[in-house]
Amino acid sequence: MVQEWTDGRLNDLSSKVDRGFVQVDQRFDRVETEVQGLRLEMRNEFAAVRAEISGVRSGIDGGITGVRSEIAREIDGVRAEIAGLRGEIAQVHERIDGVQRTMMLGFVTLTGGMLAGFAAICTLIATKL
Repeated sequence: MVQEWTDGRLNDLSSKVDRGFVQVDQRFDRVETEVQGLRLEMRNEFAAVRAEISGVRSGIDGGITGVRSEIAREIDGVRAEIAGLRGEIAQVHERIDGVQRTMMLGFVTLTGGMLAGFAAICTLIATKL
């Protein structure tokens, strides 16, 4: 059965198509609103993540600064101890030098005494002969 397209049927079709496009437009509006909401939510979340990372970075930087300061203090302490040891070593060297001088003086004195005694013995022997 062949139906003819009358003005009434065309108007009905046109109004159904128009209603369909209105529904599609409404759906696209809802989708667009949801996408905008998601974009806003993502921006807010990204901003929160960036703020949290910044806070963590600040904490790490502060910790590193504290560790650096502590290491610097420890190094200064070690340097002071090394300087003290150098002073003590210098004192030991002075004492050793003093002991060496005393030993040399004693050796010279002993040698002089031995030579004087040998000379005295030689003199005695020479005078008795």
